[in-house]
Amino acid sequence: MNTTSVDNAALLTTIDRVATAFSRLRGIKEGLVTDSAASGIQFDEWDWEVGVGLYGFLRRAISANDQKALQELVAWYSGQIERGLPPRQINSTAPMLPLAILVQHVDRPDFRALVEDWAEWLVKELPKTEDGGFQHVVKERLNDGELWDDTLFMACLFLAQAGVLCERSEWIDEAVYQFMIHTRYLSDPVSGLWYHGWTFNGRHNFANAFWARGNAWITVAIPELFDLVPTLGEKDRRFLSNVLVSQVRSLKACQRPDGMFTTLLDDPSSPLETSATAGIAYGMLRAIDAGILDKSDKVYADRAFAAVLAEIDEEGVVHGVSDGTPMGHDLDFYRRIPNLPTPYGQALTMLLLTEVLIESGRRS
Repeated sequence: MNTTSVDNAALLTTIDRVATAFSRLRGIKEGLVTDSAASGIQFDEWDWEVGVGLYGFLRRAISANDQKALQELVAWYSGQIERGLPPRQINSTAPMLPLAILVQHVDRPDFRALVEDWAEWLVKELPKTEDGGFQHVVKERLNDGELWDDTLFMACLFLAQAGVLCERSEWIDEAVYQFMIHTRYLSDPVSGLWYHGWTFNGRHNFANAFWARGNAWITVAIPELFDLVPTLGEKDRRFLSNVLVSQVRSLKACQRPDGMFTTLLDDPSSPLETSATAGIAYGMLRAIDAGILDKSDKVYADRAFAAVLAEIDEEGVVHGVSDGTPMGHDLDFYRRIPNLPTPYGQALTMLLLTEVLIESGRRS
């Protein structure tokens, strides 16, 4: 199946199933709540997994003008804030991106105040690496001196959006700088693919892993940055566009004939990974729309789209999604990561399917 011959009604039904399954996910490794009529978003932890999930859920709600879904998001954020938020770090920043977008659709000054305060914390208090990079601090460990490719999606897109929302150009500049510094240490100059991480302490890229979902964060983050910051300078656009073009050139060579990508992009024997496949395809479509990629690249997104559709079950659960992946020190670490239903798998799939639906609407 390709994205130009999609049945819009069937696709919309699939998107709604995937969104409903996201709402019913109780937590990592806990699966869906048994009562399909349970109201509201069930995931009850403020961290990156649900942060990415909320972003996909929000983008779908805005596209469909689904006011009920927007109010479910308001209720989830209100409940989390009332209970008390966890310590601030890179991964706990992920839910802030959808919140910074949500405040443009609901009248919640308290939400906006949190956005402003959190962005200020990122710039002034988050630990920084050599060269001023955002250290990938997580709840489990400080990761001293480490840059991870996840950071651009989890924290830097939020900072850019907060800068636009609050008219703080220095925040936008900092977010763009983080894209530059992460490119310097994580983008392989030979292939254009991205390593999972870099350590200033050991001055190496750990396992030298071209981890698929990590690369997907980049394929998504660059066109998302262009969209979130319409005033992005020409030299920054030019640089990041070339970074993405270089990455996608190798991604196309790594894609399997059936459209899927493997957990380690350059190891076809490693497990298939649906969330990476969805994210890469979504990023490619967004980049084509932004004029970064050529329209001829759409065939690769089409193949991935068909592959992702085949991984969605009748309840809307997306299968073949690997668990949250900390930094690996050998390649076998990535090959052994188990699969399970996750909010980010649901979200990256929602983003892809919604983009296909929007594209179809433009043609009609």
